[in-house]
Amino acid sequence: MLCAAAPIALPNTVAGQTRLPWDAVATKLVERMAVSPGERVLLVAMPGDFSPLVPVLRRKVARAGGHDLGAIAVDGSHPAGWETPFGRDSEGLTVQEMVEYFLEVDVAVMLPGTGTQHAPYAAMQALLGTGRARTIHFHWAGAYDLQGNLMPTDHAVSQTLLRALLQTDYAALAARQRRFEAEMRGQVVRVTTPLGTDITFQIGDRPVTKQDGDASARRGAAASNLIDREIELPAGAVRVAPIEESVDGRIAFPPTVWQGQRVEGLVLEFERGRVVDMTATTGLEAVEAELEAAGSSGRAFREFALGFNPLLAIPSRGPPWIPYYGYGAGVVRLSLGDNTELGGTVKGGYVRWNFFHDATVTVGEEVWVSEGRLVR
Repeated sequence: MLCAAAPIALPNTVAGQTRLPWDAVATKLVERMAVSPGERVLLVAMPGDFSPLVPVLRRKVARAGGHDLGAIAVDGSHPAGWETPFGRDSEGLTVQEMVEYFLEVDVAVMLPGTGTQHAPYAAMQALLGTGRARTIHFHWAGAYDLQGNLMPTDHAVSQTLLRALLQTDYAALAARQRRFEAEMRGQVVRVTTPLGTDITFQIGDRPVTKQDGDASARRGAAASNLIDREIELPAGAVRVAPIEESVDGRIAFPPTVWQGQRVEGLVLEFERGRVVDMTATTGLEAVEAELEAAGSSGRAFREFALGFNPLLAIPSRGPPWIPYYGYGAGVVRLSLGDNTELGGTVKGGYVRWNFFHDATVTVGEEVWVSEGRLVR
């Protein structure tokens, strides 16, 4: 059992403004980061719908014994009550200068609306890459349709994300993910789909990132790559870059969009982790153009990810959609591109996520996922 049954207050939208139980949300974020006395906590935020969370979260960090470094507004504004001397002194710094300046940050919370296009966010990412600090990535997005198109975060999406944040049984989630990692070691992992995907790989001694919602300093100290220090909330996926040369087989795609064009019947053939052939019934030129523009990394297998959180599973009622980047139970991602942040060897910067909602995942002789349903 990975979720509790206690009811919660759900969000509503009035005049375009998302309203959430800010106190409960802040309490959960502070709980998951497990603030130690004196730890220096920075918020990176975009003024807007989530502005009411900032003061509540800062108060709870302080009550937990953390040292509140304030909130940096990524749009350059100065919302009342957000700033501290630490934030003011970061103004005008380049990303590289911010990396040096942020050395005193122990944990940062990246709030909705922020991303790598913003200097403070990019600086924290670079800091994680040096093996220092940790971040909570608290996104309020990541809903996709079955063709891989990003969907707006409407009321239904917000309901799903809030339930997953507040009701997930994090200990049970972590236990199941640890078991899956242990079974993958030394075994061949096979992924198949009804459309014809049939691909195998091994992970060897590669690090396996378990997005179980543990953003504690203890977890950060044990991290072995950038993604291990980047804790996603809501939580749910296991992510790994397989040994590149072990990846063989094919990926058969449902209808998807490449460079703005609908592509049908796409099949990519892999040998030793590289695309060696591709076919499609329509739109093949769009796929070829995207991969050509991506360079060498575009034709490389990047990552296997499997969702474990039942509260982020594809809804059984209404039109199907994929919550929160495929972190829900039974959702598979087979990605292309650069996997260095996961501990792999493929460089180049290009990344493309590909979602599969009806995959079967077999580890050795054990079936973990059967046609999109987590069964182990």
